[in-house]
Amino acid sequence: MVFKQLLGALGVGGPSVDTVLDGGAVPPGGTLSGQVQLRGGGTAVDIEHLALELVARVEAEHEEGESEGFVAFERFTVGGGFRLGEEEHRSVPFSVTLPWETPVTELYGQPLGIVLGVRTELAVAGARDKGDLDPLAVRPLPVQEAILEALGQLGFGFTSADLEYGRIGGTGQQLPFYQEIELSPAPQYAHAVSEIEVTFLAGAGGLEVVLEADKRGGGFSGGHDALTRFTVGHQDVHGRDWNTEVDGWIRQLVEHRSAYGSHAAYGHGDPYGHADAYGHGGHHGHGDDHDDGHRSGPGIGTAVAAGAAGLAVGVVGGMVAAEVLDEIGDFFEGDEDEG
Repeated sequence: MVFKQLLGALGVGGPSVDTVLDGGAVPPGGTLSGQVQLRGGGTAVDIEHLALELVARVEAEHEEGESEGFVAFERFTVGGGFRLGEEEHRSVPFSVTLPWETPVTELYGQPLGIVLGVRTELAVAGARDKGDLDPLAVRPLPVQEAILEALGQLGFGFTSADLEYGRIGGTGQQLPFYQEIELSPAPQYAHAVSEIEVTFLAGAGGLEVVLEADKRGGGFSGGHDALTRFTVGHQDVHGRDWNTEVDGWIRQLVEHRSAYGSHAAYGHGDPYGHADAYGHGGHHGHGDDHDDGHRSGPGIGTAVAAGAAGLAVGVVGGMVAAEVLDEIGDFFEGDEDEG
């Protein structure tokens, strides 16, 4: 992005900023590095602090329906305490660690429709201006990729991905939202489920894998969501038969219907996400207070077809990767205009 003049709180003729992220996608828990480039305005100013804020576009369900908005989920102070001279150019390097639960935005280099950004905040003489916002690309951890690859090889197809506001009860979830990756069922499970949803909750010690099946109803028994959870270590990515293991997870999920009971037994209906050890809270743990006045523009959801060799993705529906990225940029600019 080009330098953005900081008007508003800092006044016309104030400093301008451009944050440049180092190239390439970063995994959850990985290091995000780059430089904040500053250019002085018409007068010298004291820079109190430079901060980076990670934001995500998140969906929420509530009584009035669904809404979308930005949620800030991490903040880093990367500089400050210096004087920026008139028309001076200065570069402030940074290196920060992404939260382990940072959502994945791409798979095999293709965007999934998840919108993440790095917002730059500059504080001068008690005034703050959130001036620059850049798209953030996050690739899967090796163990996440291994699980998704196994699902693809088993015949599951990628449908979509989104971020849901709320918490999954009984897990170690840290962020106020979670990512759902929605998959169409493999042929051998199509009679039992209409959709599988995968949520990864990563941490320094390993990965919680939450699987939910939207079950098909039949006869006198209506369909209902079933849910289970598994834990794996980061070191387990090698030397494991992931196809067999993941297939066992799916079989456990869809075959033991009596183990799940009704929605209420798994925390459904509780808007605060309180649930038993293996349950969702509140219709997937949704809350309704995340919006903070910012509404999204047009959605950029993508449909991605599953390849026979795994979840090798290709964007369908007339939207190529470059167009998706353009819409992300437009969405960010619209949010800045509102702010």
